[in-house]
Amino acid sequence: MPKFVYDFAEGNKDLKDLLGGKGANLAEMTRMGLPVPPGFIITTEACRTYLADGSAPDGMDAEISEHLGALEKAMGKKLGQSDDPLLVSVRSGGKYSMPGMMDTVLNVGLNDESVMGFAQQSGNERLAFDSYRRLIQMFGKTVLGVDGRLFEGALHAAKEAKGTRNDLDLDAGDLRALVGAYKEIVSEHTGREFPQEPREQMDLAVRAVFDSWNADRAILYRRQERIPSDLGTAVSICSMVFGNVSSDSGTGVAFTRDPASGAQGVYGDYLQNAQGEDVVAGIRNTLPLADLEGLDKKSYGELMAIMSELEKHYRDLCDIEFTIERGKLWMLQT
Repeated sequence: MPKFVYDFAEGNKDLKDLLGGKGANLAEMTRMGLPVPPGFIITTEACRTYLADGSAPDGMDAEISEHLGALEKAMGKKLGQSDDPLLVSVRSGGKYSMPGMMDTVLNVGLNDESVMGFAQQSGNERLAFDSYRRLIQMFGKTVLGVDGRLFEGALHAAKEAKGTRNDLDLDAGDLRALVGAYKEIVSEHTGREFPQEPREQMDLAVRAVFDSWNADRAILYRRQERIPSDLGTAVSICSMVFGNVSSDSGTGVAFTRDPASGAQGVYGDYLQNAQGEDVVAGIRNTLPLADLEGLDKKSYGELMAIMSELEKHYRDLCDIEFTIERGKLWMLQT
């Protein structure tokens, strides 16, 4: 039987054909001892079989269950458990990065019960409902195919009602109401309720990643760039870290040198109290990465050291995604 699922600790950077660029590099950073949240990767081979047969390959779901069980044991909590949920992100990642592939889905495992447990466990009701509304928005758009503008319209209406243009001015009550509005959008436009079963959320997201290999934009890009159409994409399942906890948290992107000229220096963007997609979505103004030093000197120093280590290790410019959760730095991609 082929092996369809690899723990981050089992892979390395030379397995891009099998684990995709994102997965192989997460595995490599884990091997280097860098702070990567634990997780596992479903292989491109599983994707190819799924696309050829129209169903998941025999043994894949059992392997996912085995690796999920090991992750739950390591984290000391189960996916979506009601009192203290393990939450995960689901990301696409082929050998080559390309437009048209499925966007990341964050906070998988939240539902009407576990959001309350998350609020209690974190002591932060706003964080819990902000994370839940993000899950419904991302899942609705990327997995269930709901027009993303419907969610953006509801968010805009909530901000207008509050008399603000900033997401951060919405409190826990506002976000709880937004969750209700988002769930109504999902049921109205898909004919089904937002899935409450955490494993169903994860399985649907995994299959949506596989299906996105044949999205129109992805097919067009591969044709233009002469990328073979039979490579398939891997799926990275990563335990969540939260940049949207408070002002001592945030998320950013960084380059180990200027991508245009190769000149050394500090290049990148940082956004306080935000989750990953906020930086690239352009919904709030980011700070230059150098400003992080004044906000969190310890994390900034650690990030600079890791960036130097990565560039020496790969002997190339590295493009990095990271999150800081309550002053703790986590590497999410290179």
